[in-house]
Order: sequence, then structure tokens, then C-alpha cells
Amino acid sequence: MAAILNGIMKTYLRRRFKRIESMRHNSVQLQKELLQKLINKAEQTEWGQSYHYKSITNRSDFIQAVPLQDYESLQPFIHQMMMGKADVLWPGSTKWFAKSSGTTSNQSKFIPVSKEKLRQCLVPSGWDALSIYYEQRPEAQLFSEKSLIYGGSLYEFPSNPSVKFGDVSAIMIDHIPKVAKPFCSPSQEVALMPDWEHKIDRIINECLYENITMMSGVPTWNIVLFKALLEVTGVDHIHDIWPDLSLYLHGGVSFDPYRSQFEEFLPHHMDYLEVYNASEGYFGVQDVIGRDDMLLMTNNGMYYEFIPVSEMSSNSPTSVSLEDVEIGINYAIVVSSCSGLWRYVIGDTIEFSTTQPYRIRVTGRTRQFLNTFGEELMVSNTDKAIALAAEQCQASIADYTVAPINLTSDQKGAHHWLIEFEKVPTDMSSFRFILDSNLKKVNEDYAAKRYKDLAMTLPQIDVLPNGTFNKWLKDKEKLGGQHKVPRLSSNRLIVDELLQMAHLQQSYV
Repeated sequence: MAAILNGIMKTYLRRRFKRIESMRHNSVQLQKELLQKLINKAEQTEWGQSYHYKSITNRSDFIQAVPLQDYESLQPFIHQMMMGKADVLWPGSTKWFAKSSGTTSNQSKFIPVSKEKLRQCLVPSGWDALSIYYEQRPEAQLFSEKSLIYGGSLYEFPSNPSVKFGDVSAIMIDHIPKVAKPFCSPSQEVALMPDWEHKIDRIINECLYENITMMSGVPTWNIVLFKALLEVTGVDHIHDIWPDLSLYLHGGVSFDPYRSQFEEFLPHHMDYLEVYNASEGYFGVQDVIGRDDMLLMTNNGMYYEFIPVSEMSSNSPTSVSLEDVEIGINYAIVVSSCSGLWRYVIGDTIEFSTTQPYRIRVTGRTRQFLNTFGEELMVSNTDKAIALAAEQCQASIADYTVAPINLTSDQKGAHHWLIEFEKVPTDMSSFRFILDSNLKKVNEDYAAKRYKDLAMTLPQIDVLPNGTFNKWLKDKEKLGGQHKVPRLSSNRLIVDELLQMAHLQQSYV
């Protein structure tokens, strides 16, 4: 019976793969058609009438009529929607809101999740990822056993209990199609539990004796689960527990710093497939196993514009449409969506690796970079450099964050790294020099500022006790789900809080 079910699902996913082929070859046309559909759909909303959507016939009209938006400008409209008002940013009433992970702000952000967004974006994109996998691994048996899927939690909005909010992962779990539920573990009750420490125990109780073939989620929390599983069972590897586990769908943070740890936990053959699923939408899926980029999803209710990061400080930055992007340039993503986000700057930055088809890499956040000394360091740079340094020093990274050490009359500027190690380098001084060397290799601006120590000195490193980052997240009520510690900060607020929590002085290595 299991083989029959897997065969049925394989046939369905093979047919569904036509969507991926369409997005590979027709993205520009799909985007043009989608923009007009979104505008037509929202004509009678409060927003659509304010910005005269009836008179908009093309992209040029659209960008002239609607200014760029951030959360602060949309928040009053979103609050009305959460209070139950209909036809505000999108037709009808919206009952679901994705709460952002808040890596760059202490303010909670609530992103509307309409019925159309569920049907056109969140639910379909999960199937799209699996159709890609079965296209490349036709022998896969994911639907003959169970997939381990868990996420954040859901809550009622106190001022309007008919509205629910939570991590986008939790909303997706709550809307898993009935046909897929028999293949998922743990139970939905456990998958959506708010207490993450208790949730890990319950997941182990429900899943330990299942035959798990696929899992998903943020790498940091899966590592916590892996450690707990090995402690309970006493075995050496996760494959000793789940020998048929063959696919990990990952996202939320770069996988580079965690790859070596996963290879130790999962020594048998594994496929790793990256997805780009943010609170605002499901934007990308790695469409070729082994590549380090993702196919931009251009037919799932998301219309894109792109602003060169170099223009973000301008009072009137210029956006470009998909057909005008260039490879290798850092862009801030702007979306208009089937849930009422209009020309919304989501805060993520990407670069295009190819344009036939349109593939992207996530490079960081518009507010999460270091440029105190003109070094223009992005999260993708620090993720790559620390992963290489850990590999070269036979170490492994649990988490890290970086902030500037500002110039003073008696001290040159530098970067201050706070790092939690799973396996500490035997020689921290050597690790420091290797990290610096790798940063120079991945970022020419950093290398120029480090030349002969003229503008910056070697990075300074403090090793935090294990668990410090999770303690900080817990204190901020951001433990679990898609929440994560900001990698890069332009000020020292987070670094100083972590040092105080760890009872460390600034004793730079």
C-alpha cells in the first residue's frame, strides 16, 4: 500500500512540475500578467480606490501612482484588518496574520495572509518544492513513510478572537491539505506547541519510532532536536534512528555554518534543498540539487520589484522590474502580493546568479549589514567566511553575531564577533586570522579597509557559553519558530546585552 501511495503522489508531482518549467522559461510574462490581476482584484478596496487602481494599466502607471511602502506606512491599514474591517488592502476579510521574526526590529510585524495567499502561494509552494525533488530523484519514497514537520505557534488576537496570528510556518502547518496529513509527524497539536523546550520532548515521544524520510525547518532548532534524540537513544547518528531520512528542506538562515554539523549527525546520503519562505511570501526554491541558488517563484501571487542596495539611502530610490535586473548586484526586494502588500520593501536583500532562468541568492537584510568603516559587509559574506574558517580549523558553529568596535582616540575600528561553538577551535588565535583571511576573500571592500590595518584591525572575538543566544531569545520572547539572532548590527546594543548576560567583559581575543 505504501508503494502505491508513493506512486500516486509521484505521478501528481510529475504533472505539477510543469509549473516549475513555466517559471523557468516565462517569468517576465508571468509577472506582467500577475501585476494586472492583482490590481484588478483590488480595485474596489479602500487602498485601490485611494490610489485609483481603475486607471492603472501597466507597471509605469503603478509605480507612479503608488509610493514605496514600509511596515510603518501600512500598519494602520493592517490594524483595521485585524480588527475585522473588510476590503481594506485586499478584498474581503482576512483571518490570518503572519508575525514576523523581528530580526531587525523589536516591533512585532503582522503580515496579512489572505485566502488567496494560502491558495496561490503558501500551500502550492510546498508542493512545488516536492515536485522539484521527485523530478530529480524519481526513486524517492517520501510518501511511503512520514515527514517530520513542525514550526511556530498560533494565537488569537486579543482584540478580535476571530483573527489568528503566528509564525508563517505555523499557519502553513494549520493549512496542510487533508491528503498530506497522514504523511506528517508529529501531530498538529505538538507541531504547534508554544513551549519549545517541551515541544522537543513531545516530538521525540511521537516520532522516535516513526520512519522519517524527510524533514524541514530552521537548522538551529533541528540541531537541538538531533542532540536530544542522541541523548535519549544513546546512538551515534540520527541515521541510526531514521535510516531512510534522505531529504532536508531548510531555510530561515544560511545553511553554510551548519552544513558540517548536519553531515556529522546524518552521515549517510542526504539531499539538502533550500527554500526561501518569509512572512511576506514564499519567494524561492532551489530547483537543482547541488546548486547554491534558488529559482525565483514568479507565479505564486507575488509581484516583484528590485531596488539596488546602493540606492536605499536615497529619498526616492528607483526600482527595476524583473526583466531589467543584472547578475551580481545586491537588490532590496519589493513585493506586491495577493494579500494586500503594495510595493512593500520586505527588508531582505538578494542577488541574481542567473537570469535564464531567474535564480537568486539571499545576501542579507537591508538593515542588517556592517558599513561603519566603508566595508559593506553583508550577512552572506560573514556566513561564508565563518563556515570556511570552521572547516579549516575543524570547529563547528552554533551561532554568532557581529557589531562594530568604533574608532576612538586610542583604538582603531574593528568588528566584534560573539560566537557560540559546538566544537571550539584548538587554537583561537589561528581561527581569528583565518576568519579575517576568509572575509578578505569574500568581500573586496573589507579587504581594502583591512589593508595594512589602516582603517580596521583584526576582528575581535568573544566565545559565549553554550546556550547564551537561546537565553537571549527567550528573554526577548522569541525562542523557537523562525526567530533568530541578528547576524550583523550597526550598533552595539545586542552585543552588549549578550556580553552582560554571559557575564563577560569585552575581553577581545
